[in-house]
Amino acid sequence: GNLLALSKPPGLPILGLPGDLSLYALLPALRRCLGLAAELHVVKAPAREYSGLVLLSSCYHTTKKLQQFFTNVRLRGQYPATYRAITVGVPAEVEGEIRTGLCWQQHGDRAMVRGCHQSGGTGGTPGSAEGCALQVVPVPAPGRHSLARKDVKSTLTRYQVLGAVGGCALLQLQPRTAFPEQLQVHLTLLLCPALGDHEHSSRVGRVLGVPFFLTPETAPTRTQVLDEELLSRLGLSPWQLHHLPLHIHLQELVLP
Repeated sequence: GNLLALSKPPGLPILGLPGDLSLYALLPALRRCLGLAAELHVVKAPAREYSGLVLLSSCYHTTKKLQQFFTNVRLRGQYPATYRAITVGVPAEVEGEIRTGLCWQQHGDRAMVRGCHQSGGTGGTPGSAEGCALQVVPVPAPGRHSLARKDVKSTLTRYQVLGAVGGCALLQLQPRTAFPEQLQVHLTLLLCPALGDHEHSSRVGRVLGVPFFLTPETAPTRTQVLDEELLSRLGLSPWQLHHLPLHIHLQELVLP
């Protein structure tokens, strides 16, 4: 009918500057290829760094109805989206929930940035934060006032280990909230960063093989560090690591 689903590669943004490659820039060509009379709208899509399901609609009312459905389902405490992730490290528990506050913070400054909240429903970057040196950081025990002012958002992700081998794991992730980079930050709190996470993985340190969490102030962003055995299994050299994409994939969406 009005719906079209396709799979997005990692690294493709939903929105982009004029002339840049983006999902929106590709929609007119896709419409012509499929011979559709109406414009295509993005109903739901994973963030730029993620791969996976993109849901498009050729009907404006269907788009709005489905976007409202996803919002209502989360408010009712349900999980409309299911992701898969490959992690470096295996969680101590085979299933559980990660709960924490998340906020935008300036690099090198503990003051939180106000007004930089998620724009739209696709999990993108904050619309008012372009050009700013910002990072998403966890706030383990946010105060009521910071939550009320929306300086901090309370977030929740349910996880389950589907398999583990060689110090890596395949996880199922179901976020009940939507905040940019939520899944990456939550995985670092499990001490199991996603494979290919060059933004947050430095926050997980190791001493004698035992992982521990580092604060963002003491862990500058860098290319993910992998041991020689894993590099060999991936067929990568250390100088190829920065090309390794983020291994988080939008696997499934629930529709009404």
